[in-house]
Amino acid sequence: MTATESSADPSQGQPPEKATAGRLFLAFLRLGLTAFGGPAMVAYIRDLAVRKKQWLTREVFEDGAALCQSIPGATAMQTAAYVGLRAAGPAGALAAFAGFVLPAFALMIALSAAYQAGRGLTPVLSAFKGLNIIIIAIIANAALSFGIQSVRNWRDLILTAAAAVLLFLHISPIAVIAGSAATGMLLYLAADSPKPDRPNPTGGSIRHLRWRLAMIVAIAAAGTAALFFMDKKLFSLSLIMMKIDLFAFGGGFASVPLMLHEIVDVRGWLDQKTFMDGIALGQVTPGPIVITATFVGYHIGGLAGAAVATVAIFTPSFFMVLLTVPYLDRLKKWRLFQRALRGVLASFVGLLAAVAAAFGLAITWWSAPATILGAACFAALLLKVDILWVVLAGTAISVVIL
Repeated sequence: MTATESSADPSQGQPPEKATAGRLFLAFLRLGLTAFGGPAMVAYIRDLAVRKKQWLTREVFEDGAALCQSIPGATAMQTAAYVGLRAAGPAGALAAFAGFVLPAFALMIALSAAYQAGRGLTPVLSAFKGLNIIIIAIIANAALSFGIQSVRNWRDLILTAAAAVLLFLHISPIAVIAGSAATGMLLYLAADSPKPDRPNPTGGSIRHLRWRLAMIVAIAAAGTAALFFMDKKLFSLSLIMMKIDLFAFGGGFASVPLMLHEIVDVRGWLDQKTFMDGIALGQVTPGPIVITATFVGYHIGGLAGAAVATVAIFTPSFFMVLLTVPYLDRLKKWRLFQRALRGVLASFVGLLAAVAAAFGLAITWWSAPATILGAACFAALLLKVDILWVVLAGTAISVVIL
């Protein structure tokens, strides 16, 4: 029995809809139009794939969602790819992935162009002053959320503090992450036992995945090689974005310290304020926060740069799903991987806290109204107010008071 057949709910009175690449693309395109909240979108993807379309069973979906939280990349994007892969093979994975990110990409292009045209206007300057403060609140809240989930004992706390200190000393966050993974293998010798196995039906399209995956990798490699001869800067940009995604364990926010380091600190392609503005725009678009890559690419190389940066930042995430799904059961049992992952997630708490502190120190227009605005936004996020409303309301208030 396939996953689709076993997921049918007779109480709904309708047979499950057959999954095709076209249907997956349209379904995730519609979902992507309202994909605010980053990892919170996983619940909406589950509702679409399990309840509405009946493409997967709840158990198979939950195993995939757990896998996507354990590998680097944007969790919601990878969950979309996982649903597509289970439902219709590699073509379905690509269709779901592309449909889900397309609305965010198109809107970020429009916002990036508007930003370049209007950034000198007084109301726009005030709005982005407020947005910079709001971003600090958002990143601080993300660090707190990561901390609640990941910092549970003195070992976690050591890795968190060490990561924050090392980033302040301008050590590469990638080196910090790698070191935390290695340290985690030693520190967490008493890791929890793996969960009991659940049956994960593997359709024929996944069993015969290797040659199709090899073809997709070959196409991606050819495109990257072509960039080397066409535009060296875009080639470098693509490699940087792929490297960022490869080390972004824990979801989209984990990419922020990496992107800041590579784009601002190492290469100076953007100044810190402009980068913060890009993160702010990423919060008012649907999709994951790593859509900031589109903003970065647009400012470096126009439309071509935006397209290259966007494709590059999501390519490793996509491949990671295709590579790991056939080995899902083994990965769940691999305790060494689980220990390394725990170390990495603890380090991200420190990295995010350090970035929030660095952004706060970089702001020169702190005042009583600015401080109150930041505190109010942080409090609203703690109270689980939707992040989109926090950004929109905070920006409107900043135009008046800053």
